[in-house]
Amino acid sequence: MTGRTVAAIVPAGTAAGPAASASGAGPGAGLGAAQAIDWTASPQGGRLMLPWPAAPGAGATTGTPAPNGTLANQGTPTTQALLANQGTLAITQQGSGKPWLTVQSLAAIPLTAPLSAGYTIRRSITAVQRRDPAAWSRGDVLRVRLQIDAQADMSWVVVSDPLPAGATILGSGGGRDSAIATRGERREGGAWPAFEERGFDAMRRYFAFLPRGPQAIEYTLRLNNPGRFMLPPSRVEAMYAPEQFGESPNAPLDVKP
Repeated sequence: MTGRTVAAIVPAGTAAGPAASASGAGPGAGLGAAQAIDWTASPQGGRLMLPWPAAPGAGATTGTPAPNGTLANQGTPTTQALLANQGTLAITQQGSGKPWLTVQSLAAIPLTAPLSAGYTIRRSITAVQRRDPAAWSRGDVLRVRLQIDAQADMSWVVVSDPLPAGATILGSGGGRDSAIATRGERREGGAWPAFEERGFDAMRRYFAFLPRGPQAIEYTLRLNNPGRFMLPPSRVEAMYAPEQFGESPNAPLDVKP
């Protein structure tokens, strides 16, 4: 293959034409920040990261738009701004050959509903020891159940579930641990973790092989700090095929003193 492949995101409302130059000159000038892969210098191909276009309407956000389309003061884009800030991906091949490409979009937007791309994950919690039946309190013990459904067999899959700040995963054998509280933990399905990471921020289990079909894992958690905890989504992902993943949003967790 010879020549180069040029890619650019054309802002909405602009006539899409050949992105002829990665430097901005030529027919593609003004249509977006064009980037190119030179097949002579990179015969194995490469990866291009294209910024989202700063189209009219992008100012309707809770932050200040920066030149690259992000928000300078870490504000959150409104739905109207995201819809207005659209563009068209334009790709041209200059030279011989027919390259193939994979397109992936990245967007830092809040997850409000479960997202499935090869995997589904559902999270539920039940009380093991609870001082107040109507609310969570400091010192309470709860059990987390993660139900995972895989559409295909896959090697090296990680399941990550966030923890409230200061919480302790029981069953590690450390000081002030409780073996009795973890006796009711269950595991369903034929997958066994190759490694379990009990971090301060999340519980992660790594599977050397996760077969197709439903799986369920459980772990036990003690709440050590009061407060309102905003938890990121629970996630399952194929480590060497990250386009295969599943996410589920988590509601805020309120813990009384």
